[in-house]
Amino acid sequence: MIQEIAPELLDIYNIREDESEEQQIKTGRLHENRILGILLKYYLEGKKKVTTRDVELEYKKYYKEIARSTISTYLNMLKKEATLYKERDGRLVYYIFFEEPPKDIQPFWFTRLFCTDPAYFNRATYFASLYSIADVIVKNHLKNGNYDEVVMSFKYFIGVIILLILKNRASKCKLCQFGKREKYSDLLELLNTTIKDRTDVLSSDLIEKFIKKYAELSLFDGHQIGIEKTELEMIEELLNFSNVYKKDMEFQIMVLNRRINSRLLEKPGLKSEDLESSKQKAVN
Repeated sequence: MIQEIAPELLDIYNIREDESEEQQIKTGRLHENRILGILLKYYLEGKKKVTTRDVELEYKKYYKEIARSTISTYLNMLKKEATLYKERDGRLVYYIFFEEPPKDIQPFWFTRLFCTDPAYFNRATYFASLYSIADVIVKNHLKNGNYDEVVMSFKYFIGVIILLILKNRASKCKLCQFGKREKYSDLLELLNTTIKDRTDVLSSDLIEKFIKKYAELSLFDGHQIGIEKTELEMIEELLNFSNVYKKDMEFQIMVLNRRINSRLLEKPGLKSEDLESSKQKAVN
């Protein structure tokens, strides 16, 4: 999907570089930070009881794989620190936050304890799933308006939301005690340019009041996803804005394509098929 909405980010949008892992120092604290981040992801999905197996499966999605015994060790250390507590159900052991994660806390302090990578990428994946079935969503919900225009606008809307999710994620990684700040600063700079290229002629109210709330975690005052009622309300709202602002989206896409053309024409040895390919990616 990134290749469709922002091909210039394809090779770097998911980059993660941690000082401690490379230098093999403070790895215990790093593992705890990541495990709490996985528990946070489950918590935001509404799953408050998590097994060692659950953590193991998620850990290897986001980080270098470690043994289940290592995960179990750190879960039990977090229990001893009273960060988590155990609950047994027959042979199953569940780990649960002793106190729920704090809301409206400054990201700097939050990232001292929790890795937010899993929560942000899970949120991006959720919106990517909406993007992939945009045709079906619009067909089932659109009561009036031009179908093709609304599909295009809806997908563009979601593309911007995902880029902002990635920006929010990178901004937290920059604050993390384990992250390479220079690397994340460079990533943020590119993300900001990419987002500006795709939003600078859109209404500031649209960006500030609606798109940004879907791109942020609920812990940082964003919209909570995963609840059926609010999910339907969100889709209805996104479709409504996609319909109302479809002309703005068309104009934004036209401006974006002009920029892409201008930048590509500055490159030596450009072939006409390369230009058409890049234009098509921008429209998609």
